[in-house]
Amino acid sequence: MHNDIERLNTDCTCVTLDRGALCRAIEEAVGDPDFCRALRVTHPHLLSAQPVFLTKAHAERMQQIILAIEAIARLPEYQSAALANAVEIARYRPGPIGVFMGYDFHLGADGPQLIEINTNAGGALINAYLLQAQMSCCSDMSVAKAMRIDFDALCSDFVARFAAEWKRQGRTGAIETIAIVDHTPREQYLYPEFVLFQRLFEKHSIGASIASPTDLTHRGGHLWHGQRRIDLVYNRLTDFTLEQPENSALRSAYLAGDVVVTPNPWTHAVYANKSNLVLLSDANKLRTWGVSEELIGVVQSGIPRTIAVTPESAEDLWNQRNKWFFKPEAGYGGRATYRGDKITRRVWEEIRDASYVAQMIVAPSTRKITIDGKQHSLKADLRNYTYDGKVQLIAARLYQGQTTNFRTQGGGFAPVFVRNEPTLQ
Repeated sequence: MHNDIERLNTDCTCVTLDRGALCRAIEEAVGDPDFCRALRVTHPHLLSAQPVFLTKAHAERMQQIILAIEAIARLPEYQSAALANAVEIARYRPGPIGVFMGYDFHLGADGPQLIEINTNAGGALINAYLLQAQMSCCSDMSVAKAMRIDFDALCSDFVARFAAEWKRQGRTGAIETIAIVDHTPREQYLYPEFVLFQRLFEKHSIGASIASPTDLTHRGGHLWHGQRRIDLVYNRLTDFTLEQPENSALRSAYLAGDVVVTPNPWTHAVYANKSNLVLLSDANKLRTWGVSEELIGVVQSGIPRTIAVTPESAEDLWNQRNKWFFKPEAGYGGRATYRGDKITRRVWEEIRDASYVAQMIVAPSTRKITIDGKQHSLKADLRNYTYDGKVQLIAARLYQGQTTNFRTQGGGFAPVFVRNEPTLQ
């Protein structure tokens, strides 16, 4: 089966994306006949026209790894260790656990390997639209079956997770208003997805705004966007601790319990800080917390060894740097990350003096695509969008370079088709 998948990712280079259907669906959703045309100009490498194929066994393995991590993350001992060096706001736990967690994997020789965990992982709704606009082109009937999705059910599930967050903070009744919040949102690369979420919320009878944190005020026991009271904030900020001055109103309302924020600083500290991968890589520590050997085996086999960059480890890490990938503890989006074989002495000194982790390199799998009649080999990583440990959607990101960048011709988000039947001969 694995060889069949490799063959599909190499040989099945036909285009499955029906761009016309995608544009019609998006433009109908946002109510703007020029939306898709503008998107093609500003985001030429957002969406790949070709899919990535995956075995059912690999999809199930990723789900198993995610569930193991979340089971460990619920332990008081783990949470205490994860929050030991966190800022005060991250220790406040109002209840929500975070919508759209992103578990990113490379598909290595030993199966899926977790590269990082992200809160507020972007792209889930865009990928839902992408999945809806696929055409069958390969003769493999199991692939054609895997391409079928219930788009409305998936979108309803997305909205339902916000309602679940609302209830986790002790709220009753229905959410009336949501603000999708990011700094200068119109300048964000995934602003088009903000608009799609706004329309999705409105379709489900929830008033929705797209706002910069500077547009918000905290007064009278509520968070406000202009004259609209905000019940819940869908937080797309990368200031994970809400420390920047422009986030003061949101921070104040959050700490006062006057608004539900998802994901929130607690979520990031417990799940997405890269130093947590060090905890999850330490089998002896996990045993002292009473973690079962079964769960330890799952995370040990599914997470590449990760260690902290410290004065004690620095010399060995430099001497063996070709084996390691270096990441800032609170980083995101591939920023300030370095492959060890690419770093200079100057960069190494910056890494050594900052808060970094080192993770054993696991090369990403590849996907061959066709551009203008010529084959190109792109790297692929696999993002699992989850809520409460359950995978809602798997998407791939195709790219060239050290990290995903949405600047590669033919690359971008790609649909993932999970094949669970043998090829018909």
